Amino acid sequence: MTVKVSCIVEGEGDVAAVPLLIRRIAAELYPELAIDTPRPIRVHRNQVVQPDKLEQEVELAARRIGGQGAIFIILDSDDDCPAELGPVLLERALRTHGNLPIVVVLAKREFEAWFLAAAESIRGRRGLRNDIHSPDDPEAIRDAKGWLSGRMENDRKYHEKRDQPALAASFDLEQARQADLFDKCYRDIVRLLEELQKAVIQ
Repeated sequence: MTVKVSCIVEGEGDVAAVPLLIRRIAAELYPELAIDTPRPIRVHRNQVVQPDKLEQEVELAARRIGGQGAIFIILDSDDDCPAELGPVLLERALRTHGNLPIVVVLAKREFEAWFLAAAESIRGRRGLRNDIHSPDDPEAIRDAKGWLSGRMENDRKYHEKRDQPALAASFDLEQARQADLFDKCYRDIVRLLEELQKAVIQ
């Protein structure tokens, strides 16, 4: 069974990493589902919070999947409170296309914080040292990309476009769920896949 998920993302690395994350979770829990993810729509977070911009992107996302499937929106919260901004964006998205399952996920600071939460599982990958440990509160780190760069060997620096998808393919999902917002992200993806599976069965 093939289902479609149209993604709206922020970062350059998210374009490859986010569909990969969705497919990883689907392969683990819903192996009967084949996930078709058209190339994600990339938007600047500061634009999305402006009136009508998110609505335009949701319309475009719905067109890319022919009005059938689901929409997954993931952005960095920056200095906004995810618990406050997330529901506002979700309400706007649902007003635009309430006929589709839609999820809004906000990473506290940035996506890479979730790699920090599972740091032990990515030791030795993409130039990272073999002795790295997860910080006590990975989602509180303001510069997760810099944290990763500072723990790479041979003066290598973290490169979002190359490294984010590779680490998204290998970081330990269960370990990362110790971070509250990744746990929410994981559960939201599971719920989205469950709704898609039910729709296919019907």
